[in-house]
Amino acid sequence: MKTKQKLDIAHIWQQFHKAHEVHYRNLLLEYYRPLVRYSAERLHSKLPGKIELDDLISAGTFGLMDAITAFDPRRNVKFETYCSARIRGSILDELRSMDWVPRLVRARAQQLARATQSLQVHLGRQPTENETAEALDMDMDEFMKLHREANAVCQVSLNAKLSDDDSEKNVAEIDIIMDKKSENPLVEAQKRDLKHLITRGLTRAERLIIVLYYYEEMTMKEIGATLDLSESRISQMHSSIVARLKAQMTHHQKEFAI
Repeated sequence: MKTKQKLDIAHIWQQFHKAHEVHYRNLLLEYYRPLVRYSAERLHSKLPGKIELDDLISAGTFGLMDAITAFDPRRNVKFETYCSARIRGSILDELRSMDWVPRLVRARAQQLARATQSLQVHLGRQPTENETAEALDMDMDEFMKLHREANAVCQVSLNAKLSDDDSEKNVAEIDIIMDKKSENPLVEAQKRDLKHLITRGLTRAERLIIVLYYYEEMTMKEIGATLDLSESRISQMHSSIVARLKAQMTHHQKEFAI
């Protein structure tokens, strides 16, 4: 049954690439829709309850559509790997466009930040949760709720102003986010060289495991689904690869020492 399913999806891809017909694109959308739900549910679990899961799924579906249209099988990359980033990016774009954080939540998050900073100055160290809750005159349940809301504000609300007044000169959160494109080119080159050095001599499957786990931050289960292997097998291969790389590094260190 599994082989037949693979043959069917391969045939659908073949027909779609011939003329990009809507019928075959819709079949592909239905087949890969579980990937959208999986990504949406993972992000939704970290967001306040006010965010609707269906909204994230809708945004992710647009990312899946774009991925299907742009996918080039000649690159020898599995579609599941290729589309995951497009789906996640589409969902994050939707979140950035939402103004879902209430003003009261923003104000309470700022209250938490001020209390934490004041305690740091007074105590000379990072305050504990109990100390911060006491300073805010809150019980722990109320404090933990505030803490979750404050984290959500920092995580998603990019259009929020840093000040509560209506001045046009206020700076928004999005204005102070580090621009990834402006990273030091020397550091980026060193990262690429390190990545090449680490994965040199590995098989294609081993290289994918290292790259997907450490660079793409995928779980062992996700990598297993991508490579059509069990999660336990991926874990075994990962342990073997790491052990081999450690041995190689030890050998190189001895060479340098000589």
